[in-house]
Amino acid sequence: MAMGGGAGAGHVRGRRRARKRPLSEINVTPLVDVMLVLLIIFMISAPLLTTGVPVELPKTEAGAVPTDKEPVTVSIDQSGAIFIGKDPVAYQNLLTEVGGAIPAEARDEKPIFVRADGRAPYQAVARVMARLSTGGFTKLNLITDTAPETASGGQ
Repeated sequence: MAMGGGAGAGHVRGRRRARKRPLSEINVTPLVDVMLVLLIIFMISAPLLTTGVPVELPKTEAGAVPTDKEPVTVSIDQSGAIFIGKDPVAYQNLLTEVGGAIPAEARDEKPIFVRADGRAPYQAVARVMARLSTGGFTKLNLITDTAPETASGGQ
């Protein structure tokens, strides 16, 4: 009898229902889909976020200027009109608009980026830079476009 009981007990163990375990893996496919859509949106919208007025910058071989403070961008279009960001500014009001919230003693610390169209009159660019310089701004940077690297051969 002991033999028959042991065989039956083994059979009962085999009949036990298998427990369903919870799925412990994360499905990353929706995450990847959302991230791809966001990447495409940011790639398309990033060029549209450039500063204000469309100007054709002159090409130079100079490198980028590192800055740790938020600069004020002054743009000059091809006709010589002056803009701060996207807002047009008269030449007479340039210092009050640029330095409105900046105390006179802190003006030498604030970087000013001057973006001038390559076809803008030299006189307009020189006047703006001179006006900013006499207003106490010493960190003036003339923004240009970097020229593509050319093979210089042996020269």
